[in-house]
Amino acid sequence: MKGLSPDDRPREKLLRNGPTALGDNELVALVLGIGTRGADALGVANELLRRRGGVHGLARSSADELSQVGGIGHARAAQLVAAVELGRRVAARGPSARVQLRSPHDAAAYLLPTFGARAVEQFGIVLLDSKHRVLRTTVVASGTLNSTIVQPRDVFREAMLGAAAAIVVFHNHPSGDPSPSPDDVELTRRLRAAGVLMGIEVVDHIVLGDARYCSLKEMGQL
Repeated sequence: MKGLSPDDRPREKLLRNGPTALGDNELVALVLGIGTRGADALGVANELLRRRGGVHGLARSSADELSQVGGIGHARAAQLVAAVELGRRVAARGPSARVQLRSPHDAAAYLLPTFGARAVEQFGIVLLDSKHRVLRTTVVASGTLNSTIVQPRDVFREAMLGAAAAIVVFHNHPSGDPSPSPDDVELTRRLRAAGVLMGIEVVDHIVLGDARYCSLKEMGQL
């Protein structure tokens, strides 16, 4: 980036105008720090975003996938993954007051930043108190790119251990399309029935895509 005028260099732009003044490639370049013999940090950032499909693709990439891009070794890949994860956590964690999930939209807004852009399907539960305030969130099962094996007993074991009065169950679709499958609908039916027996309300089943969601409750399946 030595070829750029001082006013155009990402670090100086950020310090002068704030992070919102920077493009995606400039932010990535700052995380990388330095470039290679053949390209500066901005050039490496441009190639990385091109190869991984922009920032959404970057958020879905593993360290191994990132390290296959020229100029990105294991150390820089780890830096990028850490930066993405930190962003997820900041987006997911609000003020110290416990989050209350009053609607499917609230549940999706709480879950999407952390679980919406994952390369592998994960199934988890949000444990709620009697006022539907979040106690904690846990992943129950991780599957392959297109399937996860979930048993109701595993879901309600976690709920009972956490003293939950109610739960929101969720899983992501790595394809980015949150449309529920017939298996998703059937699992929702089984979980609802088990919840009635256990005395733990299943509030919703949220299917997460890439910045989109489907609520089985809104679809009339709960």
